[in-house]
Amino acid sequence: MSAPEPPVVAPLTPESPCLTAKQAAAYLHLNEKKLYELANSGEVPAARVGGKWLFPRRLLDEWLLEQAHGGVLTDRLLIAGGDDALLAAAVRLLATELGAEAFVAYSPTATLTGLEQLARRRVDLSMVHWGGAEHSLAQHATLLRAHPGHARWTLVRLGLREQGVLLRPGLGIDQLETLVAFDVRWAMRGAGSGAGHFLASALRARGLHADDCSAVATAAGEREAAALLLHDGADCTPGTRATATEFGLDFLPLGWEALDLALPKEIYFRHLFQRLLARLGGAELGELARQLGGYELTALGQVSALD
Repeated sequence: MSAPEPPVVAPLTPESPCLTAKQAAAYLHLNEKKLYELANSGEVPAARVGGKWLFPRRLLDEWLLEQAHGGVLTDRLLIAGGDDALLAAAVRLLATELGAEAFVAYSPTATLTGLEQLARRRVDLSMVHWGGAEHSLAQHATLLRAHPGHARWTLVRLGLREQGVLLRPGLGIDQLETLVAFDVRWAMRGAGSGAGHFLASALRARGLHADDCSAVATAAGEREAAALLLHDGADCTPGTRATATEFGLDFLPLGWEALDLALPKEIYFRHLFQRLLARLGGAELGELARQLGGYELTALGQVSALD
């Protein structure tokens, strides 16, 4: 008598990394209508592919933990957006204070790039500076509303900062019109940069255009722009009074802008963000702001809703 044939076992297939709307609704114990509302508002991580919503399982798990108890990543604070010397100093001090307890990092990109990273949940907050201080609340809110998920965001004011043009020492030019008219070498800023936008606005107010400037390089941030001037790679570049002081450059002031931190509302209550605000408002950073010049920090910590 022959031995019985072993049972045929179907090979196991790995779980799909993405769920359909029906699967995600069951997974989250929601009805599909409510899930679609959350997806359309950007409150739940989702992607629209071929007209259908897909929900990444891993991001759903992180989102659930975030909703449940302040976040699985409360020992991490990642910052992007505009470049600022005072914020960079605050992050360095906080990182040193925390040691291995938590991870705090600042990777300046540009205002618009930082907001895109925030919308994609790649970072926790982003520095925003866009145009003159007098219209900053409306301008910054408009930028944020262009992104899905903005309904859960808020703005926290860091302060005001003097913006202008950094000049190679000894250049001897003190008028923007002259910098444009003469064959002066400009290091311009990349697309989406708040410094580049401020310069473009100042030029338009004088009947000029950024294309009128003799651009020889594009700088990714304040320090790279300053280095180009110090090493004779350019004669002038958009930048702040604080950077001019830090690198020993001359400065042509063009006006004041507002610095805001854009972040999800739940991030505001994380202990790391509150410690960062405390650092920014401390005596050590206040003294640094005074030494660098071009800062006004009386509104530090002021919260502005988008509605």
